[in-house]
Amino acid sequence: MSLLYGLIKELLLEYKLFPKIAIYGAALGTFIILIILSMILFFISKAILIRIVGRVVRRTKGMWGIVLYHHKVFQVLIHILPAVLIYGSSLYADPDILWLPNFILGIGRLYILIIFISACIRFLGAAQDIYETYPYAKERTITGYVQLMKILIYCAGGIFMLAILLGQNPTTILAGLGALTAVLAFVFKDPILGFVASIQLASNKMVKQGDWITLPKYEIDGTVQDITLTTVKIQNWDKTITTIPTYSLVSEPMKNWNGMIESGGRRIQRSVNIDMTSIKFCDKALIEKLKKVPHLIDFMESSDYTDGKTEDVFYGNSITNLTLFKRYLENYCYNHPDIHHGMGKMVRLLPSGENGLPIEITIFSKAQDADPYERLQSSIFDHILAILPEFELRVFQNPSGNNFQYNGNLQLTPDQSKKN
Repeated sequence: MSLLYGLIKELLLEYKLFPKIAIYGAALGTFIILIILSMILFFISKAILIRIVGRVVRRTKGMWGIVLYHHKVFQVLIHILPAVLIYGSSLYADPDILWLPNFILGIGRLYILIIFISACIRFLGAAQDIYETYPYAKERTITGYVQLMKILIYCAGGIFMLAILLGQNPTTILAGLGALTAVLAFVFKDPILGFVASIQLASNKMVKQGDWITLPKYEIDGTVQDITLTTVKIQNWDKTITTIPTYSLVSEPMKNWNGMIESGGRRIQRSVNIDMTSIKFCDKALIEKLKKVPHLIDFMESSDYTDGKTEDVFYGNSITNLTLFKRYLENYCYNHPDIHHGMGKMVRLLPSGENGLPIEITIFSKAQDADPYERLQSSIFDHILAILPEFELRVFQNPSGNNFQYNGNLQLTPDQSKKN
């Protein structure tokens, strides 16, 4: 380049130009030619070397070469050749222009630094893709750590770029940034909190991509799509997307349904309020009718109860319609084909109150998806509500407008009066 610069300068001086104009014109022309040669060198080396690298990668059995090639790490490294050409040609105008060598050296250094940063970022992306091919990657994601490393690389690259532009030592710039610690902590508050939260989530195995979670505060109920350093993306069941800060998964109450999914069952826990005025000792007619119920045959044959005579009520061996109904529910739920029999089952009476006597059913469905789960739950309680009158029991229900009539005085309807 020094020879080319000299030739251009001599040519311009022959045209009777001022020496200073000739020097600067020759320097500019040489610099343009240098840039053009660098571009030509880049495209030629890219066309040749990348083709060779691609063939070598396809023949190798390892995964690293293929992933690095698809992330264009080798394509970025090709830029080293023109960068070295620019860096090595910095002294072509010395000593005519004293500041030009430093200027070109700075461009070369910036070029090399950008190549290094870009290659590191692409390498981290390739490493993450390879890590995600392993089975344990779903439980312990490294997306947050990779993003943190990228931020650190960008920050370090920015400091070195600033040092090159200002002609200062990077340590001097770092010392100056110490006074801005509070400002930097405020600017990078979310990444710092997200990084800490990512460590907690990974170490405690609290949540991972694909988990079904609910967060009542944010009205979130859906599947985790992505966990990054600063945000978590959740797709709700209504197909809306909610994005929240990563640290919210640690700082706010969260329910993870992954345990339910892994267990193979899903809990059904609901209660029916019984009208306590309908609870009574069974008479002979009711007992004879219920003896034929499939889920009560064994119990009725093995139980010691009276045949409905009122004088036996006070001896404690009479049976109530509520007892028979509870036993019926137990056998009905325990023998249902869609109930998970390897998990807990319970039918119990809860404390009575102003809304009657609650009888609670706790069982586990084999179905976990919403549609079959809701169908099973509805069919069970439809049957319970429909079978109650057979035991001469009533569901408690507060009086509504249809239970009253107005004929000058507000009073209950005949059916409601008889019931009360």
